[in-house]
Amino acid sequence: MPESSLARTRRARRMYRELADFYPYAHCELDFESPLQLLVATILSAQTTDVGVNKVTPVLFARYPDAAALAGADRTEMEEIVKPTGFFRAKTDALIKLGAALEERYGGVVPGRLKDLVTLPGVGRKTANVVLGNAFGVPGITVDTHFGRLVRRFGWTEEEDPVKVETAVGALIPRKDWTMLSHVLIFHGRRICHAKRPACGACPVAKLCPSFGIGETDPGKALKLLKYELAPGRVAAEANR
Repeated sequence: MPESSLARTRRARRMYRELADFYPYAHCELDFESPLQLLVATILSAQTTDVGVNKVTPVLFARYPDAAALAGADRTEMEEIVKPTGFFRAKTDALIKLGAALEERYGGVVPGRLKDLVTLPGVGRKTANVVLGNAFGVPGITVDTHFGRLVRRFGWTEEEDPVKVETAVGALIPRKDWTMLSHVLIFHGRRICHAKRPACGACPVAKLCPSFGIGETDPGKALKLLKYELAPGRVAAEANR
């Protein structure tokens, strides 16, 4: 029998609560101290890891501390700095144009509204929601590859288009929880619910997941598949589940 809309909503909210309890420390893993720094780091994070971005941003932020500096950057010099993040020519172009747009339209200040952010070079809804949620405290859903994969596996939506995914999931989870929801699902996708071989046997929401069994179900073997660091005591707790 197909799951009703009400049942799906209740299950989705319960899964979110349990994941939030499992990852109470979930957060944006990009290092930043200002909205501009987060915006730049998020643009650089495309097709690479947050860890990789965090290795180059200290030098980048020191060399280009504001929008004006980004706009006036020497292209060759910036390309050399961001090269380790991949697609460095396109990213350099986006950052220089971003700096210019911020200077021309917003006095060098990153705007705090979605409709303004998405007009900036290199900024789509995903990037805008990262900045809104983590730099401005405005709830937003960040639909990256991990988020999209998990909500489809969880049976929350069958949508593939990121905007449609954002809308569908936003209807299930209260708006106040959207930013934290994004964090915990991305954490879960990176650590346990992997794309190719999810560690189903170590999953805290296995009993609520319709996709349980697509990965390793044996708890001991699943633990060996975990990536990144779990909070202290989590690995031991999972081993004793």
